Amino acid sequence: MDALMLLFAIAVIIGVVVVPALRRRRERQELERAAAAADTLTGSGQGPRPGHVSFDKDPGGASADLPPEYAGGLVPSAQLDIRLPGPDDELIAALEETQRTQNWRPVGQLLALTDEPELRWQRVQSLGGAASVELGTHRATGEGTDAGWLRMWRTQEPADPGGSEVYAQFLVWQALRDTETAEHRIILEEARTVCGEAARLAPDDVVPGIVELYIARGLGYSRQEFDALWSRITARAPQHMGAHVAAISYLSEKWHGSRAEAEGFGRTAAGGAGQGSLLPALPLFAVYDHLPEMQHSPGMFQGAVIRDAIEAAQFALNTARDDHPMAPHVRHLLLWFLVRAERYPEAVEQMRAVDGYVGAIPWVTDGDPVRYYTAFRALAIARQ
Repeated sequence: MDALMLLFAIAVIIGVVVVPALRRRRERQELERAAAAADTLTGSGQGPRPGHVSFDKDPGGASADLPPEYAGGLVPSAQLDIRLPGPDDELIAALEETQRTQNWRPVGQLLALTDEPELRWQRVQSLGGAASVELGTHRATGEGTDAGWLRMWRTQEPADPGGSEVYAQFLVWQALRDTETAEHRIILEEARTVCGEAARLAPDDVVPGIVELYIARGLGYSRQEFDALWSRITARAPQHMGAHVAAISYLSEKWHGSRAEAEGFGRTAAGGAGQGSLLPALPLFAVYDHLPEMQHSPGMFQGAVIRDAIEAAQFALNTARDDHPMAPHVRHLLLWFLVRAERYPEAVEQMRAVDGYVGAIPWVTDGDPVRYYTAFRALAIARQ
């Protein structure tokens, strides 16, 4: 899987446009300069080391990696995995076998055995993205394969809900790689049809509904249509963290709602969270979606709104199970906020829990996720 292209697709789905991308690039550069200055203050005496990211991705220059004398066993930048927010060895093994042989059964069998709703949703996202990237790379370069395994999956097992879910997610990624084309809405309409097929094949599975949340955002569902869809989702999985994050995006000011709606939705869900739920972390996602374009002052990140959202996210992580599939997503975003708030020891705690993986918000919203992450990592370590 061409991980960088998959992350580009993920970045598009969460609403990244040119101006935020430029702002985040400037922010990364600022953090890299700060990290370099911090390295000097700690007496490391070393500059960044060159290297390349896995899957032959060249970051286009030296990374903001950590000098070995205070890296503390952290993963070197060249080994950071940009495919996932956290480890999923089973998925990677099955996907690599499927892509090598073009036989869909390794991923199909894994998905059939994945009952946990949060994990199933994440695996469907990754598989759909892998197929989209594989096809796009083949069309652009003539190299590699053209995701024939997904076509064979649909042809050979048309009644498999997993195949329908992955295909629907594949169509979403395809549509959102270029929202300016005339085919954009046509592809999303087809994705909606396939979501309906998947829902009929597995009435109790929440994943088709979550995939449709992204379709709802892209097609501009009315609030009545959104509410009906949301009711179907919560009837099946009322505490699904991934579904709530997707819903916040629809309700955000950038799409079809407002800051007040998104933040109110997050607070309400957090207030009704059950024991061990990650929903108390939702306000942090809502705040992130509505940060101003220029946000370089630590004072803003030390204010009451963000401070309360950070503390709620920390509480959620402390009470949820360690292997919760969405925990890495929360930790990555929390790390970002803690560094911006200059709460470096707490940032290091989160960083050590997720180090090795960078496939999550906010890193994927930058053109170079590895450099963006390592700049924050170096600064947190140097100033803790």
